[in-house]
Amino acid sequence: MKLPALPPLQPTLSGTLVHIEPSKPEDRDALYAVARDRLIWEQHPAHDRWKPEVFDEMFIQGLRSAGALTIRDASSREVIGSSRYYGWLPQQRQVAIGYTFLARACWGGTYNHEVKRLMLAHAFCFADRVWFHIGVNNLRSRRAITTIGASLSREVVNDPAWNGLSMAYYFVDKPPTPES
Repeated sequence: MKLPALPPLQPTLSGTLVHIEPSKPEDRDALYAVARDRLIWEQHPAHDRWKPEVFDEMFIQGLRSAGALTIRDASSREVIGSSRYYGWLPQQRQVAIGYTFLARACWGGTYNHEVKRLMLAHAFCFADRVWFHIGVNNLRSRRAITTIGASLSREVVNDPAWNGLSMAYYFVDKPPTPES
């Protein structure tokens, strides 16, 4: 089966708690209203993403990536965060999910679990492996990613792929399909 050069990296996905849709320029203010909370970035390698100029750089890169997603509460449709597909490698059938942040009111696993479950299910329509790149000191995200079944591949100190940040690489493989 021939794969498209770029699979659909900005789907619309809905669950019980969240509605995920392609990010648009007009989402910026609502996303920044969430992202300006300093505690969201406390353990993140880019710990200053609460600053408008740092957030704007990430937001613009996300729009240009053609993989940025805005996460809304399924009931109220209020913006509660963002995530992104990136790093599609067609020959290896691999993609990454990251740049995820959620409002603190949505912390505790339930929302993040549903976001990742929906995004993984979509990714496995075209990929066999999904990667997550997490700062080594971001213990909150590292714990959370293991609860969805991700496995640690390696840690890279001063990772040149991430401008010298120290990163942990996790992955989830596509589950085998049951034989008929």
